[in-house]
Amino acid sequence: MAGHKRRWPAPQPRASAIRFIVCLGLVSLFADMTYEGARSVIGPFLQGLGASAALVGFIAGFGEMLAASLRLFSGRLADRTRAYWTITALGYTLTLVAVPLLAFAGNWQLAALLVIAERTGKSLRGPARDVEPVDIPTFLRNR
Repeated sequence: MAGHKRRWPAPQPRASAIRFIVCLGLVSLFADMTYEGARSVIGPFLQGLGASAALVGFIAGFGEMLAASLRLFSGRLADRTRAYWTITALGYTLTLVAVPLLAFAGNWQLAALLVIAERTGKSLRGPARDVEPVDIPTFLRNR
């Protein structure tokens, strides 16, 4: 058997689908831990950078309003373009870049922009990510 490479059978489509769903769940878990952890301290953080309580409320409210509004448009965009994976990756990337950059924000204006960017990332990825488990057969077929 020296020099003989053993070939493993190709993974079953069901096993591939389950692995994919578990991986997507883990990515979602870690992204949620990242932004939810940051959201819990955003008010005091903005106040520490000089924002008033009214500004903190406005920034948080504007970010939520923008996120809710963009979900409609990102869902339509995902359905029209069928670019579910691209839109989801863009949303996760925006969130996972914006949140750590908050640590380097030197003023409340930059921090506010990053908070809104994080909310935008969440609204982009949500509708497209929710369709992906339905699109797994297409994904496996095109690999």
